[in-house]
Amino acid sequence: MSKVTKQQQLDQIMTDIISDKVCPELATTATQMVFGDGDPDSELVFIGEAPGKNEDLQGKPFVGAAGKFLNELLASIGLTRATVYITNIVKYRPPNNRDPLPDEKDAFLPYLKRQLAIIQPKLVVTLGRHSLNCFLPDLQISQVHGQPKRYNGQVYLPLFHPAAALYNGDMKQTIIDDFANIPAILKLI
Repeated sequence: MSKVTKQQQLDQIMTDIISDKVCPELATTATQMVFGDGDPDSELVFIGEAPGKNEDLQGKPFVGAAGKFLNELLASIGLTRATVYITNIVKYRPPNNRDPLPDEKDAFLPYLKRQLAIIQPKLVVTLGRHSLNCFLPDLQISQVHGQPKRYNGQVYLPLFHPAAALYNGDMKQTIIDDFANIPAILKLI
């Protein structure tokens, strides 16, 4: 019997999201599901909140302006999109790029947890408060950004969302500085 690859297991989750009709009202307004992108064997997973317009059109997470900045951040620590795994909590674009609603995040969370169980990353980097609060609901990003947190055997690194730097130049350096710690944190784990 052939061993099922991680990618095949991830593909099964995508199929399950469709057959389980997760957030059908989001699915009808989205162009397509934006499931995840990158190396399923990576020790590093980045989790954003939900796809935006560019992601919805291309079917990949973080391909717009925030994604371009994320690519630069990855390059700054010697990584590329192909060497990490990138996903979002919510897999369909919310209409007009509104924030995902609590029940939408709740609906997708079990599938996200399955994604993480398959990939088994050493480090989960949460991008923005929505992503952070799915895993560590009592923490505030402004207080814990850049500080690794271990919870239920998994290490999380809360970071500001790359989009924050696009609206606020002061945030850009903070994000760059926090990002620069990722290699050291991976070594410590």
